[in-house]
Amino acid sequence: MNKLGWAMAATVTSAVLFFFGTGLAPVPELAWLAPLPILLLAPRVPGAAAMACAFVAHLAGSAGSWTYFWHSLAIPRPAAIAILGGSALLFALSAGLFRLLVRRGHGLLASLAAPALWTVVLHTISLLNPTGVMDTLMTTQADRPSVLRLAAVTGGWGVEFLVLFVPAAVAAALAPGVRGLRRLAGLVTVAAALGALVFWTTPVPAGPSTRLALVAPGQSRWAVDVATPDGQALVLSYVDQIGRLPGGVQAVVLPEAAFAVDQASRPRLVEAFSDVARTRNLNVVTGVVDTTPDGRFNAALAIPPSGPPAEYRKWHNGGLPNMASGTQLAHLAGIGLMVCMDVNFGDPSRDYGRAGTGLVLIPASDEDVDGWAHSRTALIRGVENGFSVAWSAARGMPMLADSRGHVLADAHTGGSPFTVVVADVPIGPGKTPYARFGDWFAWLCGLVALAGIVTAARRPSHVESASVA
Repeated sequence: MNKLGWAMAATVTSAVLFFFGTGLAPVPELAWLAPLPILLLAPRVPGAAAMACAFVAHLAGSAGSWTYFWHSLAIPRPAAIAILGGSALLFALSAGLFRLLVRRGHGLLASLAAPALWTVVLHTISLLNPTGVMDTLMTTQADRPSVLRLAAVTGGWGVEFLVLFVPAAVAAALAPGVRGLRRLAGLVTVAAALGALVFWTTPVPAGPSTRLALVAPGQSRWAVDVATPDGQALVLSYVDQIGRLPGGVQAVVLPEAAFAVDQASRPRLVEAFSDVARTRNLNVVTGVVDTTPDGRFNAALAIPPSGPPAEYRKWHNGGLPNMASGTQLAHLAGIGLMVCMDVNFGDPSRDYGRAGTGLVLIPASDEDVDGWAHSRTALIRGVENGFSVAWSAARGMPMLADSRGHVLADAHTGGSPFTVVVADVPIGPGKTPYARFGDWFAWLCGLVALAGIVTAARRPSHVESASVA
């Protein structure tokens, strides 16, 4: 088979693996294999061809998400095009950097710099993008707690790096021009990294369990005004569902923006949920769109059996002009509160981790097809920062997960008037190394990527020229 045939075969194989190994319903093991055909090809063809094949493979492999991005309510179409095309371009640049370094004989640096470039650019985007980042390589491993536990030290960025580093190291070891000990260096590093992950010190034992319930409607209704008859009927339907929960439930979480309230109508909602909270001796947490003198907030309202309610105001609203953003954490009896899109960002999750919060309750609302991916984004935030997660999503996947990344219970909404999920959830330890030290690994990736770019850009020495001759 000539080079064109090998290029086509590698592109198609990688695209198929990306299609099934990434996206909104990935097969986790295939994500590790998806970059390999392109990285094996890259040193064997001209640079432009290698990058073109990488771009096409990644873009075609993301085809399963095209419809979601094109019709998403949260992501404008220009941003959707930028995400799809930008991800493919970033993979092409990473493959190009890998090729240059391998052809210079720097096998280990190639296997480190390519995933480092990918990781640090995604991290930078996560800081700049008003909707944050979700559904990347780290998300593909969200149902693999043995891999995800790395995030407690490095953040999810360590998982992001590792999934691309493993195929890069294998490709570097098999590349022409990498000889002797340099051929083995990447594989030895991979073996050491995976071995350390397997024999990782047992995490700090979780605290006592709390029985939690999630109640999400089969059909999403956004911000129903409590002051209307329709709003009152919806309140009563939730009260009825809460009254039917099994014994021992200590908190129940409803979806994001289930109700709209203002200063006049808010007491009616609080009174209705306070009654059922006292009767069942539990905390009720519901999403509300709360119009106040300070602005209009997307909030989580926590109503205890006795005492005043606590309100958390969503920090990240995707740049919506008619919605103000909060800046404060909120706790109810030591339990933290967040809302939906907040999990697409490092904060406020890391602030809860630093505070030692072991459980966070999150009203959410998704778009059906992204329910798994968004719930697992929340799970990753919990592992990073040492807290368990209660994710109650309309049009999505309500999920209860512990701080080590184990999904204790989940379900898809739809098919019945309400979806109810109940499980005993251990309280996490909080204060993980990641919560304390932040995105140190992502910035380390920036240094490694810079070293790779500088090495690739400089003129090769006579020794390097001889090694690839």
